[in-house]
Amino acid sequence: MERLDLGALRKKSDEVCDSLIAARVGNVHKRSVSLKNQLHNDLLDFGVYLASADGSMSASDADLICECLGKQENEALRSAILKRKALSESFGAATPPCLKFAVLSDVGKKLSPDPFKGQASMILYDTFKVFGQTILAKREQDVSDAASHRFTTYTVNMENYIKSMAVWRSGTQKFYKVEEPTREDNRTEEEKQQRLEELIAQLNALVGLTEVKQQVQTLVNLIQVQKMRSALDMKTADISKHMVFSGNPGTGKTTVARMLGEIYYNLGVLRKGQLVEVDRSGLVRGYIGQTATQVMEVVDQALGGILFIDEAYSLTVKKGEGDFGQEAVDTLLKAMEDNRDDLVVIVAGYTELMEEFLSSNPGLRSRFSNFIFFPDYTADELITILKQNLEQREYKLSPAAERKAVRMIRARVRNKPENFANARDIRNFMEHAIGNHASRVVALEDAAGNKEILGTIEPDDLEPWE
Repeated sequence: MERLDLGALRKKSDEVCDSLIAARVGNVHKRSVSLKNQLHNDLLDFGVYLASADGSMSASDADLICECLGKQENEALRSAILKRKALSESFGAATPPCLKFAVLSDVGKKLSPDPFKGQASMILYDTFKVFGQTILAKREQDVSDAASHRFTTYTVNMENYIKSMAVWRSGTQKFYKVEEPTREDNRTEEEKQQRLEELIAQLNALVGLTEVKQQVQTLVNLIQVQKMRSALDMKTADISKHMVFSGNPGTGKTTVARMLGEIYYNLGVLRKGQLVEVDRSGLVRGYIGQTATQVMEVVDQALGGILFIDEAYSLTVKKGEGDFGQEAVDTLLKAMEDNRDDLVVIVAGYTELMEEFLSSNPGLRSRFSNFIFFPDYTADELITILKQNLEQREYKLSPAAERKAVRMIRARVRNKPENFANARDIRNFMEHAIGNHASRVVALEDAAGNKEILGTIEPDDLEPWE
């Protein structure tokens, strides 16, 4: 099967457009906008829709959209993107016009001969999906819940449209394949060991998480010893690498999972080491048979790396008629068994709910033997995280602002609200402070060229939590 990255997918989508125009599908040749330009515009709109989920569009976002469109040095396009208005939520319910012509072609078998084997719709769908994933993955900002929701809404709407016309093809049915290229690794074992030591040092440099670090180090040591024994033809233990991460939101679970992917890769445990992160919405569909297909597509993306399922308990919390969460679990268990040497699964969520999740199916608990608890951060740890995050952005707290921030954070930790989210709270706290700082200093005559003013957060910039 052919392996396609975003650039190859764009090229293949252009070929689809050329074929549809040549075949005069749906009178596409009479349109005022060429189908290729329509595809370009639809992708651009999708990029803007994702990047503007937080209500703004940065210069780096515009650069990224240009890059994903294959037009990195197009200053006119970059300028046009920055002038675009943010798209509303309703955009996510619309079907991209270019897709409608591909679906019409597949339904009516308009291409003869058909170089795409009735899968023109799937080629365009995958182009949009990989385009959106690339936008989310490469943005300077962390992926927000709003951007993730927009991506899911838009792609699921496309999927449902294609399925309603009975031309949907699952991953195993495609004549082409979309996946990350296998890493070319020409490093020596000594170089891999050096990189492994760097990764462990990065893990140990994370704020707090003392027990987490110790458990990961113990697991790494165990794998290394088993590799040594194997090299001497000694008996080795079958080590389960699947894990349960439990704890409250914002305690570093995703960060550690991502680091584990590269750690396992450099240990030789995983052949690629990528992290594929999903939740219930990325696995469960609304009709019989669709959920199993969706789970296997996600598993295919994660092969060679880690499949990270956040809020995994939501798969089994509903067991009533019409819920397909259990189908997702059953399919996942089989996939874990079938790919035991090429897939690591990490399930994560609140401690009590994860216990209920594991008890919901006898096969679940037997698959997971590594349990790592992520405790809430202390007030001092959250203060350190705030300072580190500000430093990364080239900001600092003034002495008075630091005293105020310490009081606010300690009060927050003493009286934790139900929605307490640890480091996520701190990130939101910081983002609001930076926004308030910008609104304050933009009107100051002496701000331009003054790094001290432009980089110092003052007490009035700090907003109380709601």
